[in-house]
Amino acid sequence: MATIFDTIITQGVRSGQIPARTQGARDWFRDTAGAMRNVNERTLMRGDSARLTTSPIVGSMYMFNYDPKWKDELPYYDRFPLVFPFRKVPGGFYGINLHYLPPQLRAKLMDGLYDYANNTRYDESTKIRLNYQLLTSIAKMRFFSPCVKHYLNEHVRSRFMYVYPSEWDIALFLPTERFTKQSKTQVWNDSKRKLGIRK
Repeated sequence: MATIFDTIITQGVRSGQIPARTQGARDWFRDTAGAMRNVNERTLMRGDSARLTTSPIVGSMYMFNYDPKWKDELPYYDRFPLVFPFRKVPGGFYGINLHYLPPQLRAKLMDGLYDYANNTRYDESTKIRLNYQLLTSIAKMRFFSPCVKHYLNEHVRSRFMYVYPSEWDIALFLPTERFTKQSKTQVWNDSKRKLGIRK
């Protein structure tokens, strides 16, 4: 069964856009994904069982269902994170959940992350060379801080859905954030406030 990723990539290739290869292609896939409406995370998770795993790899992108341990105390949280794990820790991992940024800032952060891909094949061998020191030391990464989250394995409520590198720009803009307690606009405004952005 074709997934929403398959559909958009097919449209892109027919339009002469090769995923991730050029800034123009990245923008095309981001714009196309951002125009999608009513994207259902359950349908996404059922789309291709071959990409589901129980063990995420640092530097790859994943979607999954999550129910935080301290959800009663949190001002808001994302039930369907879009994450690049960057450090494994006992009982879980730290990751960058891109949903915590509005789309324009997500794009800027992702453009910075592309500079640290281990190759330009954008296939299953491609990973982002990520660690906290790199995130804090590179100017292009300055938008990362509101996105850093600690995920506990016991509170993951699904398998991890691997997002192929050719699909990163699609996943980046698909409207799959599922914030609880606050609207996405309120969350994004809070992230901008933490970053010192007033607009």
